[in-house]
This record gives sequence, structure tokens and C-alpha cells, in this order.
Amino acid sequence: MERLGIVSVLATACLLGAVKSQTTLSPAVTISTVSADVSTAAPSTTGPSCSVLNTSTCAACAPGSYYDNETLLCSCCPDVGMCVSPEACLLCLPGFYQPLAGRQRCLPCSSGFYSNSTGNTVCQACPAGFYSNNTGSVSCRPCAPGFYSSSRNSTLCNPCPQGSYCNSSSCTQCPICPAGSEALQTASKECTLCRPGMHKPSYQSMCQICSSGFYQIRWGQENCDLCPENHYCPSPDVNPIQCPADAFCPEGSSAPGYCMETFFRKAGETCELAPVTIALLVIGGGVGLLFIIVLVLRRRRDNDSELSLARTPLLRKDRPPGRFYGIPCDAEPVYAGW
Repeated sequence: MERLGIVSVLATACLLGAVKSQTTLSPAVTISTVSADVSTAAPSTTGPSCSVLNTSTCAACAPGSYYDNETLLCSCCPDVGMCVSPEACLLCLPGFYQPLAGRQRCLPCSSGFYSNSTGNTVCQACPAGFYSNNTGSVSCRPCAPGFYSSSRNSTLCNPCPQGSYCNSSSCTQCPICPAGSEALQTASKECTLCRPGMHKPSYQSMCQICSSGFYQIRWGQENCDLCPENHYCPSPDVNPIQCPADAFCPEGSSAPGYCMETFFRKAGETCELAPVTIALLVIGGGVGLLFIIVLVLRRRRDNDSELSLARTPLLRKDRPPGRFYGIPCDAEPVYAGW
């Protein structure tokens, strides 16, 4: 009986010693220290041994398990969002997560994701207008002015394209510059007004030069003005110029129009023939008519000559031989002395 009592006392003392050694951390090891070490470790490829361990052997709990005060046994962490140290189950730190129970390490959030609290089972995606280019992020950074991010879980922000701008942080898109303004560079934070002589409607991205016959002398205009009547606009960035008295300037003129000197003269809104031009036309018309008449007469004479030459051989061939007093008609006359 005494031997059994001594064995029972030793077993009880051993059990109490094991419980004390497994439930009390040494002063050099704190929960925060263990949490930091476990959270930043590389992810485990295999799970821990989660079988329940008997403490009657006075052995310390194996890695991957913890001591349960109720069952006096070593067991795995029952909840997700935790990792296991040899002495306790610890919540995953911000920037880390663990979707399974009984794992020895927490996983860092991927780029484009973040975790800003402890004990997370998943990481949250960065919203549009924010980005994260590192792993284990506790927050996402907003896009700087001139940049944007239109999708979730972005790892970087894109520069605003030419013709658009972003004048604040965390832009989800870059609006096109308003009418009368433009952005010549990418990643623009603001738009610049169109210069005089140029314009830009709201649907275009860049300022355009006014067309010929139009002008614009103000900054930041959407449209150009048509050059008025009796004025001309040689350059789109200057005021219309009064038309000279001897010139024509209809609406939309870029330069004055003149009648041809000497031959024409201005008469109201049109050009008319000058007297010298009329005289030259009359003389030229008479000379031309006389030339035509001479040409026709000469042509007719040539035709008659050709016809006479063509008929002469025919007349000689068809004439019958005749006699006049016994002499052929075609013989030479002879003087008889009468």
C-alpha cells in the first residue's frame, strides 16, 4: 500500500509539473513576440500533427498543438484565423490571414489586398482608386493626383491619358478636359485653356486651330466665330479687318478680293467691264469676224478650182470630132487670104 501511495504521489507531482511547465510562459517569451515570429514566417506546406497528446508522459506539447486546461491534454487550435505556437493559439496579425484551423503559420496578404485587423480568415481587395504593391499590407495607398485605378485589387495606378486629368487623390477614372481646355501631357493634374485662334468642343481631347475665314481672340473658347461681312480675317487670332473700299469681302473672307485692274472695275457688289475692255472686245470681235469671212471665201475658191480641174479631162474625152468645111473643129485655123 505504501508503494502504491508513493507512485500515486509521484504521478500527481509529475502531472502538475507538466501542467505548470506548459501553461506558464517564461518571462522572455510573450504573446506579442510569438505572434510576430509566427506571422512573418514562411507559409507551411503541410499541416501540423493535430492528434490529441496524452500529458501523462510529462512531455511538452508538440509544435502545432497547445495545452487545454479543461482536458489537460494537448490539442489543435479549434478556430480559423489563428496560428499555433507550442504554447498557445495566437490571432493572425494585421496584414496576415489564415483560412484553416490548426495551422502553425499565418499567410501574408498578396499584392492588391490588405488586412487591417487581427484574426482574419481572408484579406480584403483594395478598392478602386487605391493600390498595394507589397505583400502583407495593412492598408492600401490612394492613387496620387494625375493617376487613377478603375478596378479592384490593383497593384499600381495608371497615368491619366493625354487630354484627361485628375486633380485629386484616389481617382477611379480621369475625366476629359472641359470644353475650351486641354491636357498636353499624360498624368496631368489640371487642364490648360485653349489659346486665342484655337478652340475645343467638349467631345474632342485637344484644341484645334480655327478654320480659314474664322477667328477667335479669347482664351478657352469652345467654338470660333465666322468673319463678318465687309471684313476679312487673315489670321484666326486677330480681330477682323475692315475691307478696303475697292475690294470685296463677303462673309467668311480670309483676304479681300479685287477686280482685275484696267480691265474691270468695282460696281456695287460686283465687278463690271471697264471701257477699254469693251473697246478691245469690239475690235477683237470685228477682226475675228473678218478673218472668218476671208477664210470662208478662200475655201470656196479653192473648192471651185478643184472642181474645174476635175471636169476638164471629161469634157475633152466626150466631145465628138466635128468638121467645119471639111476641117476638124480642133484643127488650127488657116488664113485663106480672103
